[in-house]
Amino acid sequence: MDVPGVVRPATEWELSSLIAAAAERGKPIEVLGAGTKRDVGRPVQAALTISTTSLRGITLYEPTELVMSAQAGTLLADVEGQLAAKGQMLPFEPIDLGPALGGEAGRGTIGAVFATNLSGSRRVVTGAARDHLLGVRAVNGRGEAFKSGGRVMKNVTGYDIARGLAGSWGTLAVLTEVTFKVVPRPEETATLVLSGLTDDLATEVMCQALGTPYEVSGAVHLPQVMASRLRTSELRDLGKSVTALRIENFSKFVRYRCEKLRENLEPYGKAEVLGDDVSRAFWDEMRQLSVLQGDQRPLWRISTKPTFGHKVVEAIRQYMPVNAFYDWSGGLIWLEVPVSADAGASDIRRVIAQYGGHATLMRAEPAVRAAIDVFQPLEPGAERLSRGIKAAFDPAGILNPGRMYALS
Repeated sequence: MDVPGVVRPATEWELSSLIAAAAERGKPIEVLGAGTKRDVGRPVQAALTISTTSLRGITLYEPTELVMSAQAGTLLADVEGQLAAKGQMLPFEPIDLGPALGGEAGRGTIGAVFATNLSGSRRVVTGAARDHLLGVRAVNGRGEAFKSGGRVMKNVTGYDIARGLAGSWGTLAVLTEVTFKVVPRPEETATLVLSGLTDDLATEVMCQALGTPYEVSGAVHLPQVMASRLRTSELRDLGKSVTALRIENFSKFVRYRCEKLRENLEPYGKAEVLGDDVSRAFWDEMRQLSVLQGDQRPLWRISTKPTFGHKVVEAIRQYMPVNAFYDWSGGLIWLEVPVSADAGASDIRRVIAQYGGHATLMRAEPAVRAAIDVFQPLEPGAERLSRGIKAAFDPAGILNPGRMYALS
């Protein structure tokens, strides 16, 4: 995503100088990686826009130690390419949000992956991006460069600053380098597919599958409307809802586990098995949110208890027509809603208050995003803590001001 009028510091020192000067003058800064997620959150009114895309390059890679360090502006695609060459991968399967927001695929940066903490289908078993972050280098709102964490786990005491920055969307500090764990890439991938299940039965199937000893590493359900948008023709042409369960491991183990899981799920119908090539193509679609591309309707990302996911959607449908698909065994909902003044926020928040969870507006017109709480409103205690952390890292309030929550 080409963002005009952006300053791209080439070194951490240059970045520190820019932020220190802005802090001294009280000039707000919009912080970006490549800008692929620029339209998530409340619009930022800034005097200066800084991008980390010139801070690029892998600075450390030790395949035998399963650790990598990269400057924040390094393309995620470059990181994954280096890992693939050694038969390794990122454990948490980061999503590529750019195409769903109208941008190009493969343009996101590794710094933005951790700054936003957006994780893909494998998160349900491996944890989120922040769980694999070992350390960071960053510059705070005073223009001070600092380092937190290192190359091994549990090497710090007290507050884990590195993980605390994950998911802060550039409001606390600007990441300049990240160090993270990697894992071996599975030898083979297979996907069990049940078609025609209702949302409630699909949730039951996904939860049951994850409770088996067969190491299911992905569980998604696409109702028929969403399944009809798939590029994977083997699933799109079924003309029914699709419930997909992924199994990954050495080839001989995958075949055995698929057969045992099919037997376990037999009461729900006959499960078909997709081979390695088709499976990888399908899960790549899930990473790129392909079924949500090419549409400008408001898009919500809702996390809740897996057993509540379909109930949340049913409750929201009492207020408006929606299209949804489920990830994380039903605990993550991607929800398209009709265009309206608040993108359905008041009704969605009402439902979330009843069932529990978090709802984030991921796609909407700027006027809508400026008028509502885009991120889940915080409880009073959490809000006080959040404001205190913000004041410690960015006392002048210049980093992405108002992006996550309205300024008071």
